[in-house]
Amino acid sequence: MRAVLTIAHLTLAEARRRRILAAALLLGAAFVLLFGVGFHFIARDIRSHGSPAQQRFMMSFVVMAALYASNFLIVMTSVLITVDTLAGEIGSGVIETLCTKPVPRWAVALGKWLGCWTILALYATLLCGGVLLVARLVGGYTPPNAALGLPLLLLEGTVLLTLALLGGTRLSTLANGVTVFGLYGLAFVGGWMEQIGTVASNATARYIGIGASLLVPSESLWQLASHHMQPPLVRDIGIGPFSPLSVPSPAMVGWAVGYVLVTLALALRLFRTRDL
Repeated sequence: MRAVLTIAHLTLAEARRRRILAAALLLGAAFVLLFGVGFHFIARDIRSHGSPAQQRFMMSFVVMAALYASNFLIVMTSVLITVDTLAGEIGSGVIETLCTKPVPRWAVALGKWLGCWTILALYATLLCGGVLLVARLVGGYTPPNAALGLPLLLLEGTVLLTLALLGGTRLSTLANGVTVFGLYGLAFVGGWMEQIGTVASNATARYIGIGASLLVPSESLWQLASHHMQPPLVRDIGIGPFSPLSVPSPAMVGWAVGYVLVTLALALRLFRTRDL
């Protein structure tokens, strides 16, 4: 375990040296600042129009839009920080230096996963926490069940981060990035197919969407998170662009956790047998 923590520490140090962490945090802070300025003027107009229920609906819409953008940034960051952590070092030969030391290969891969996940968790916490803080201080609004919804966004990022680590054991950096983003796109389209199939009562489209969600459960986790973080009336009626008509089962969380564990175990095995 000490070897894993050492590799994780080295991964964090490398991220600081390459200014990956600084760039991510700086852009995240810029996003929160931009949202805060925009939300200030939007909230001022919202308070002057409509009933309290209408005002709450509009506040919810704006905050969910910000969280949707935050979710996209988390997805992008999860892939970009991991896509070359193995593939790039294998291609450059740097990984051979680590593997010649008395450290098991699985510990190298697991330590790199842990280091990347730590960066992702810090980024997601600060980004989403900043959005919620702005929403509370500027608009006096806090999404319901935020403590339940935000961990699902981190789990979504973890799914894609682990897929990127798995791809890095066999693919080049570019091929790995294209593959992971392609799988994310597949899940995104599948999620919308499921929603459209529900509206149109088309069982085939709905089952195709569910299949895509099982293959890569990223979009389902966002839909489940957005379902929980909206006001009860909006959630029950299903109005608004962030209200899924076909709500993923809570069992999808267990599926996603198992998905991460199996994918990580496969990545460790493939890296252990990789010819360097």
